[in-house]
Amino acid sequence: MKFSEKWLRELVNPAINTQALVDQITMAGLEVDDVESVARDFSGVIVGEILTAEQHPDADKLQVCTVTDGNEIYQVVCGAPNARAGLKTAYATVGALLPTPEGGEFKIKKAKLRGVESFGMLCAEDELGISEDHGGIMELAADAPVGTCIRDYLNLNDKVIDVDLTPNRGDCLSLKGLAREVGVLNKAPVTFVDIQPVAPTIDDTFSVTLEAPAACPRYLGRVIRNVNMAAASPLWMVEKLRRSGIRSIDPVVDVTNYVLLELGQPLHAFDLNKLAGSIQVRMPEAGEKLTLLDGNEVALNTDTLVIADDNGPVAMAGIFGGDSTGVTTESQDIFLECAFFDQIAIAGKARAYGLHTDASHRYERGVDWQLQHQAIERTTQLLLDIVGGDAGPVTEAVSEEFLPEARTVTLRHSKVNAMLAFDMPAAEIEEILIRLGMQIEKAADASWTVAIPSYRFDISIEVDLIEELARVYGYNNLPVKLPTSALPFTPNDESQVGIHDLRRTLISFGYQEAITYSFIESGLQKLFDDQYEALALANPISAEMAVMRTTIWPGLVKALQYNQNRQQSRVRLFETGQRFLPINDELVQENVLAGLLSGARDPESWTGKSSPVDFFDIKRDIEAILNLGGAGDQYRFVADKHVALHPGQTARIDRAGEVVGFVGALHPSLIKKLDLNGPVFLFELSLESLLQGHVARFSELSKFPESRRDLALIVDEATAYDTVRQITVENAGEYLKQVTLFDVYQGQGIEVGRKSLALGLTWQHPSRTLNEEEINSAVQSVVSALNIGAGATLRD
Repeated sequence: MKFSEKWLRELVNPAINTQALVDQITMAGLEVDDVESVARDFSGVIVGEILTAEQHPDADKLQVCTVTDGNEIYQVVCGAPNARAGLKTAYATVGALLPTPEGGEFKIKKAKLRGVESFGMLCAEDELGISEDHGGIMELAADAPVGTCIRDYLNLNDKVIDVDLTPNRGDCLSLKGLAREVGVLNKAPVTFVDIQPVAPTIDDTFSVTLEAPAACPRYLGRVIRNVNMAAASPLWMVEKLRRSGIRSIDPVVDVTNYVLLELGQPLHAFDLNKLAGSIQVRMPEAGEKLTLLDGNEVALNTDTLVIADDNGPVAMAGIFGGDSTGVTTESQDIFLECAFFDQIAIAGKARAYGLHTDASHRYERGVDWQLQHQAIERTTQLLLDIVGGDAGPVTEAVSEEFLPEARTVTLRHSKVNAMLAFDMPAAEIEEILIRLGMQIEKAADASWTVAIPSYRFDISIEVDLIEELARVYGYNNLPVKLPTSALPFTPNDESQVGIHDLRRTLISFGYQEAITYSFIESGLQKLFDDQYEALALANPISAEMAVMRTTIWPGLVKALQYNQNRQQSRVRLFETGQRFLPINDELVQENVLAGLLSGARDPESWTGKSSPVDFFDIKRDIEAILNLGGAGDQYRFVADKHVALHPGQTARIDRAGEVVGFVGALHPSLIKKLDLNGPVFLFELSLESLLQGHVARFSELSKFPESRRDLALIVDEATAYDTVRQITVENAGEYLKQVTLFDVYQGQGIEVGRKSLALGLTWQHPSRTLNEEEINSAVQSVVSALNIGAGATLRD
């Protein structure tokens, strides 16, 4: 919000300079973005009056003017098209210093233009650094005192301060609110505008009905007849608006904009003679449209509150007026509206139409729900002073049920001292609260019941009040103390695997950690998951970020695609993050670890060409992280199917009968569809399972020799080694130490559809040497169990 420093000082004038004021406002939480002068430095420019303006004898686009400074008459050659007799304008006398666009200055001297002498210069606004306007010389009011310094006449020794307010401080989107803050910070008196009710001189009213009271619980209206739209807005108002970034339009709009800036209450004026029947504050019907004041037609959403008459919508409530009922230069009677709209009812509605207005900006942040009567009276008085007319009584449509309730908050002295880390005197607490406009009632238990003003929407709990105390007291004045509380060590559960260990392990294998978006494109999501219907976003950033991911794979594959398009042929990525699963009408957020492997097995090297990665490379990496918690033997790789993975190269990973993830090669059709260089291997595992290990325990090393037996088994080629291994472990006895698969063979001497597995079984007793009988018995038990459980026979 931009505002004039002089306007602020009309309300509160602390004995500090501009820079100190800016620093003070910023430290109070109202950050100042910029401070700039209202006009650039110049001198020697006065209010001059053109007495005559005649065509230059030798130039079509020049006029020879006679200009008076109130004492003498000077001849000035001027090229502005609006130079005319009787006009009062900015006159730079001989010797005046004017600013240049480059930041310097130049001096006005006597000159001769096309043979005619010129004593001075008639100035446009941009030539004085007031604005960018160069459409003609400045046109001043008819009552401007000739000979007066233009800087004094226009109050140009002023600064424009631009404050960037946080959304919770809507109360400061007005000069009244800012003055209240500056007064509190400086313990300075604030002179608010004295607003008195305007006595009606006519009895005319216009009927108003609240059909959506929850969105608009209060609506005030007033009829004003016989206004003079030919009247000009006063210079002081135009200048204050300009310095706040608002251009003057017509006296009615200027007044409503002025009150918006002064009090923070948006208002709107309709042409009364263009309204039909009565006003209804309601939600639009399906298919209704509205042509706005800027000429654009919009199709109204059914959740957009509108102001309507008997013919249909005439304004978007709290956002933009309609063109059909707008005030024009032909208007004679107006209907002035001033309403309180609920924040939630207005929030986001302007953006839905690609709009942003001063009114919506304030309503979205909260407008004082007790301000409407003051605002409409202030607006009426200004209108009557400027455009004249006859005002009717104020009519009010109100639903007390939906108006905000007055709030009280209990503040404890002990809590203030604890949170601010020093003993703030009770008298100072009370003084700050009272200066903030709050009413307090002290209790016997060193606490206060604080009544919150209606304009402070952001205060609802005790810590809000403590924050206000700290802010006004001054953050830089609060004591600096080191924490004195105990810092106990948190016990480390040794059965838990740290997520950093998972990351370190994968990084040691050459993986790089990636971070991808949680929102992905809907079509891409369906290619990777046909089990869950991804949750669609109500307001997505783009079509490529329309749904919440149910798997991390799409993001990793897009990252692979990006890298391959930039000649990166060997890519290894992993990511830890959440996937979002719609289960039983709830959105379950599950933490997972996912990875991707593509390209050569080893980095490029002089030692030789590396072969491409295969399924067993990624399986090895997974087994390494499964073993981090010492619970690797609890996991099983089971052949399965997945919509995104290659049939025959897909495995489900189970732990204690529960599915914890999938691993496999990306389906060839997806590789082709996504234009990837394959093969590509993926895994995704539940983090909850990976982080659950068990506590390591020491086992004494045996000093007795190991005993090994090798078995060559014939099994069906579809039989997994994991099945064979599990049967072997279960039947080889308690002293089995290791099972090693050292050969797999299919070919000559082996029946078609069968394969040979060569196992090495190692036993070791902790306290003695195993004898031959014990070993042979264990081997026989294994062979029998494998024959029954896996159809295995010993190879000849």
